[in-house]
Amino acid sequence: MTGWDVVITIINQFPPVIIALLMVTIFVAVVIGITGFSRHGLDFIKHGFQQNHLSELLTKLSTKDDIDGLRSEVRTDINRLETEIGKMETELATIKVNHFGHLKNFLTELTSILLDKNIINNENKARLDNQLRGM
Repeated sequence: MTGWDVVITIINQFPPVIIALLMVTIFVAVVIGITGFSRHGLDFIKHGFQQNHLSELLTKLSTKDDIDGLRSEVRTDINRLETEIGKMETELATIKVNHFGHLKNFLTELTSILLDKNIINNENKARLDNQLRGM
């Protein structure tokens, strides 16, 4: 005896009116299932027809005022960053000038010491000093 034989014996024990109601119920369930899956896909199993996709999307959408506010914040941030970059460039230029000024003084002092120790002569010291002035 197969599974279908069991189903047929159970169905044969029901009166014809109940069988008709059962068939109508199955038909309605199939139509509802096909309609739900065609509209909502697998989410139909979770939520049924009570899905509010449109209202959820509308709450997630930004308004024009939100976008304008975001634009002004971005502009403010960009202006602040440009100001900070300008300050950093000024500081770097100052450091560069001070650094090379100290370096020139050090190298001038070093050439004087080398001249005093007779490691270089006056001609070489004059050449080195001219190079330092050119920097």
